[in-house]
Amino acid sequence: MDDSKKIKLNFNLQKLICFVAIVFFLIKLITWYMTSSLSIFSDAMESLINIISGFIGLCSLYISSLPKDQNHPYGHGKIEFISTAIEGVLIFIVGITIFINTFVRVKHHMHEVLLSRLDYGVILMSFTAIINYFLGFLACKIGHRNGALTLIASGKHLQIDTYSTFGIVVGLILLNITKWIWIDPIISIIFSFVILYTGLKLLRNATAGIMDESDKKLLKKLSFYLNEKRHVHWIDLHHLKVIKYGSALHVDCHLTVPWFFNIKEANQEVNKLTQLTKNEFGSKVELSVHVEACSNNHCIFCFNHSCKVRQNFFQKKILWTLDKTSYYNNKNTKSS
Repeated sequence: MDDSKKIKLNFNLQKLICFVAIVFFLIKLITWYMTSSLSIFSDAMESLINIISGFIGLCSLYISSLPKDQNHPYGHGKIEFISTAIEGVLIFIVGITIFINTFVRVKHHMHEVLLSRLDYGVILMSFTAIINYFLGFLACKIGHRNGALTLIASGKHLQIDTYSTFGIVVGLILLNITKWIWIDPIISIIFSFVILYTGLKLLRNATAGIMDESDKKLLKKLSFYLNEKRHVHWIDLHHLKVIKYGSALHVDCHLTVPWFFNIKEANQEVNKLTQLTKNEFGSKVELSVHVEACSNNHCIFCFNHSCKVRQNFFQKKILWTLDKTSYYNNKNTKSS
């Protein structure tokens, strides 16, 4: 599937997420009106956030898909981190609102609340939870396949919403059986803390992306892959860095090649490295490779046994693990 079809599929799925979020918000509002349950009200407010974040995701997918231009030489992918930060703030505000509303209602009006039709509440909430989980699973699957971070975030959000909704359903079942009215506000308060945690986590992830925080999981995966596919003329790889621009990746590294290579030969090795990386991580990967010439010290771990200018005996092959290739560890090693 080419990039244009992937973008269209991502956009259409995000539109479906927005539509479902609107429908479920209305269903949960009706269910709250029928039952007067605080926990259902809390879940309805979470669905309101799903609507807002869904439309933010739509805008993010559109902007991030725009081609590079003179003002944005690395593309527009950073908008995904900004949209995630906005979503995190909104979720945090909703969590605080739910907590305050629950506290005020318990303190002043709890004795006046008459819960009713909880069986309808259980059925309707279970229905929304099942659909949300399926839609979230689909969004994560397609997001991972197409490299759409916004779609992955939407899918995970829907799955988290599903777990919370099922927790509320269990609480409603207990409430319907025991008739203990205090169960409802407790569920609502617990749910408000879950929402607060989700908002803080999204803010943390967005800040990490905006500040180009090192993704050790991605670096480890890239190091392992290049180590498995390394060419005989790739003597050493270090100062490896990865910057995310939405679904695009910008990779910087230093590649050590034989000192007797001319510019054309060294460039061929860079092209091989670039193509290998794109094969594994997608066409949106952009590599910036600094080529270095080997020295006598490299002979002890250079496994090019046909080299005719070797100055030292080969001792062992060094694996390109994260601690050997990453910029931070190489910097520390050289300074120590």
